[in-house]
Amino acid sequence: MLILVPLSIFLYLIDAEPIAVFIVTVLSLVPISKILSRSSQELSLRTATVVSSLLNATFGNAVEFMIAIFAIRAGLQEMVMASLAGSIILNLLLLIGASMIAGGLKHKDQKFNTSSVGVSSTMLLIAVAGLALPTIYAELPQQSTVTEHSVILMSRAVSVTLGVTYLLSLVFVLFTHRHLFVSKRDVSEQATWSAIKAALILGLSIGMAAVESNILVSMVEPIIETTHLHQAFVGLIIIAVITNIPEHIAAIQFGVRDNITLSIEIGMNSAIQIALFVVPILVLISPLFGATMSLAFPPFQVVAMILSVMIINYIGSDGICNWLEGVQLVAVYTIIAIAFYFM
Repeated sequence: MLILVPLSIFLYLIDAEPIAVFIVTVLSLVPISKILSRSSQELSLRTATVVSSLLNATFGNAVEFMIAIFAIRAGLQEMVMASLAGSIILNLLLLIGASMIAGGLKHKDQKFNTSSVGVSSTMLLIAVAGLALPTIYAELPQQSTVTEHSVILMSRAVSVTLGVTYLLSLVFVLFTHRHLFVSKRDVSEQATWSAIKAALILGLSIGMAAVESNILVSMVEPIIETTHLHQAFVGLIIIAVITNIPEHIAAIQFGVRDNITLSIEIGMNSAIQIALFVVPILVLISPLFGATMSLAFPPFQVVAMILSVMIINYIGSDGICNWLEGVQLVAVYTIIAIAFYFM
């Protein structure tokens, strides 16, 4: 399927039909994401399991970050915010749910590290608080104290706080309390590529993803005009799914191997990284790309994120899961997707 990469570039350069370019570009991200997932997994197998989940989440979010940058430059800020909210919801519900289903079909019950999930759950609550409060502030009745400028200033101050909190959480899990996050790795999980080979292929796949991301964003507006879908749905469902393929592949594989702890950590770490690092960074650097992004998300998106965090916190509280809990998570994601389609 890698032939789709040069094909999408060719179609883009000759100004082919937007729908054709969009479909080919989306499909080209599948092999790129597979390579990205494999190379990051090869590197992660040389590290502790917590570092492993962080690597998978980070390089999975690299594609989303690039799409967000190109979309901000194109003036598609509504789609960017929807795709970020969609990724948080998708990673907590669909990714973890699919991993529980895949693992549960092979293993009756699967146990996971409650210490790791507990810390991640608290970080997620902090994340949604940081996203919800600027939204509530922006929605207050217009008074002299509530202006667009004050919303931006508040968003930047909260973004710095969230970013620092995320960095300190890395110090906690990687250094000062590393012993709490040790989980057993399957003996069959052994690296087969050299570190240099994995790093080179990872860099190449990120470069290809950047090119395809640029083409994908340039096709969004023509697709919206043709299909009459709104930016929020395209970002929250379509873009979010496309950009999270690497995490899904890795998490489901670990779930099947009875390492559901790592699957849950990938989903939760990815959501945390988006909310506490990617979103704040985009808020702070958006002026460099001719836009001013804030943390004032549409209220419906904030409600969906809060519901997702509450549900995953409840399911992750007992340290054991099965395929039915996975179905429940996927069902909630499906309900949210349906709701956004009709908005």
